[in-house]
Amino acid sequence: MDRKNIIIIGAAGRDFHNFNTHYRDNDAYRVVAFTATQIPDIDGRKYPSELAGDLYPEGIPIYSQEQLPQLIQELDVDECVFAYSDVSYDDVMGVGAIVNSAGANFTLLGSKSTMLKSNKPVISVCAVRTGTGKSQTSRKIIETLLEHDLKVVAIRHPMPYGDLVAQRVQRFATVEDLKHHNCTIEEMEEYEPHVARGNIVYAGVDYADILQAAENDPDGCDVILWDGGNNDFSFYEPDLAVTVLDPHRPGHELKYYPGEVSLRTADVAIINKVDSAEAEAIQIVENNIKKVNPDSVIMKAESKITVDHPEQIAGKRVLIVEDGPTLTHGEMKLGAGTVAAQRLGAKEIIDPRPYAVGTIADTFRKYGHIGNLLPAMGYGEQQLKDLEETINAADCDAVIIGTPMDLSRVISINKPCTRIHYDLEEVGSPDLNEILKKFIQEHQLVKAQSPKA
Repeated sequence: MDRKNIIIIGAAGRDFHNFNTHYRDNDAYRVVAFTATQIPDIDGRKYPSELAGDLYPEGIPIYSQEQLPQLIQELDVDECVFAYSDVSYDDVMGVGAIVNSAGANFTLLGSKSTMLKSNKPVISVCAVRTGTGKSQTSRKIIETLLEHDLKVVAIRHPMPYGDLVAQRVQRFATVEDLKHHNCTIEEMEEYEPHVARGNIVYAGVDYADILQAAENDPDGCDVILWDGGNNDFSFYEPDLAVTVLDPHRPGHELKYYPGEVSLRTADVAIINKVDSAEAEAIQIVENNIKKVNPDSVIMKAESKITVDHPEQIAGKRVLIVEDGPTLTHGEMKLGAGTVAAQRLGAKEIIDPRPYAVGTIADTFRKYGHIGNLLPAMGYGEQQLKDLEETINAADCDAVIIGTPMDLSRVISINKPCTRIHYDLEEVGSPDLNEILKKFIQEHQLVKAQSPKA
């Protein structure tokens, strides 16, 4: 039987997982290339033979997505598999039109082909867009389970932007591990809030190997928590599926791929940020949940903000640094730093664009909607240097760090700065504690109590 030639269209995450789970050992297919977008400096590399398996002794080349029509012709491609997330339906089908017009089939793989089954109970935390508050929801769930004396291991959606072989399985238990694994800012934003609280986090490239390591973690494991990325659906079959929605972007829950998949498969739908969103927008989101997933439990939550040094904001001219992906392909026009500046009465929000250099200036050109906020981009050493230079050149009184990690730990900032922290706080009933109590009972996770002397 002739093998079908496949291109996997991705962004160094879901694409690798789809290959590993559906194509790697399947001799009915020949994956001839990956294409990459969203992430700088991924194209031009190879998915290495050590990860690609016996059918691919030379590895698999990675090209820019811009080359897709040419690659379909030159490599005699039968089928292209779309495999990245937080993409509007217009953009998804725009790629589909490019693929079909070049003669190939256009495919989206679903959960049956890509989800792995764990031998531990799994809670998945996903979202309908980047920047809705997945990580704070994951942290709240972990903290609640810890109060029940359960050992929780978090597995984070992939962000393997470096040496893929070295990143096959990564375990993060301390802040020092972030440096050991040469993490980018984007990775630190996701891992640091967990490890700072003493939680174990796994990530990497091969999520079958990662799952086995997490299930057998040396510190123990009672529950696996899938901490999702972008608006992708879980790599693992969940026993409890939680999806977070953002009323600052009402309607997006039905307009972005695969966010609507995450919404339609949710057991619990959390409308976050109700403390800073308009009532009309909250209602739109709630109505859309009821429309496509009427059986889900609907919760509402506030994204509670605390500030290390509020005196550095009140009455000051401030530069606001926000989470990078939330501003770029997440398309948000504000973040926690912006909310803090407004609530604490900043005198002025300084526009960083006149001071932007190098790759940071490139980011503003590519994502024109960002406005006067500075995305904390740091995919490589040069981008970190450009970010540092941009911040230090800005004419401001103080810098607001609205990212989830301590930016001042990885770059030198030459002016006063203050960090913003944000945590999930449920509003009304049901809350996570009620939902998780039921989950614990259903999976018989209640620990046997030691007899009292």
